[in-house]
Amino acid sequence: MKTFFETILVAFGMFSRVPVPQVEWNEKNRKYSMLAFPLVGLVLGLCWVLLASVCRHFGLPALLTGALLTALPVLLVGGIHLDGYADAVDALSSHGDKEKKLAIMKDPHVGSFAVIHLVIYFLLWCAACTVLAEKSFEEWLLVGLTFVLSRSLSGLAVATFPMAKDTGLAKSFADDADKKSVRNGLVVVLVLLGLLFMAMDIVGQQFPEGFFAVMAAVAVFFWYRYIAQKHFEGINGDLAGWFLCKCEVWMLVAVAVAASLS
Repeated sequence: MKTFFETILVAFGMFSRVPVPQVEWNEKNRKYSMLAFPLVGLVLGLCWVLLASVCRHFGLPALLTGALLTALPVLLVGGIHLDGYADAVDALSSHGDKEKKLAIMKDPHVGSFAVIHLVIYFLLWCAACTVLAEKSFEEWLLVGLTFVLSRSLSGLAVATFPMAKDTGLAKSFADDADKKSVRNGLVVVLVLLGLLFMAMDIVGQQFPEGFFAVMAAVAVFFWYRYIAQKHFEGINGDLAGWFLCKCEVWMLVAVAVAASLS
């Protein structure tokens, strides 16, 4: 039981700013830590839905609500995924060989391509959140579940894809994990999420927003696999952050577009 709770605390301690008791990381409590990734997403999703509800309760303008909903995930997670996203964008934009791209990822400086892509990223987030601020509670719940879906896919990738290099946080998590159990567990979570998205579309009798979100996530997941293999012969921590940011923003845009068409 102690290891079970430590496993969850490791995931929250590393991939969120949610205050949790600090535990010593070891091979034992990181063995199944990737199975706790969806729980981090669930907490983030619930907080997002709660903030949307509070903003509506107080009658805040849609644009202000959209800005607050855009800022919330950054505040709750910190910059770990955005840092990886920026590093990966700079590396991929360099058009250099594998070694040059990996060297760029190690550079702590942020390049112009990363800045441009981050501006676009936040514009898409804010625009989509502004649209969704005026939609129904059911659509907010759908957005909340996208945080769970993105982190489930991220964990599955770490447990399944080859690593780009022999060092780094992603490699440590992958090496310490019981990969078979993690893969099986996350596949079950993903199947259940897919059914839940489908059920929400059917019960809501509306435009298939859940289907659009799932298709966006699947498309980005396979694009992630292709890009990682082509440019780096595997994934690393920065690419994992790049994927999570890409996956979440395109799922959000997909839901916003589908909601606008319904």
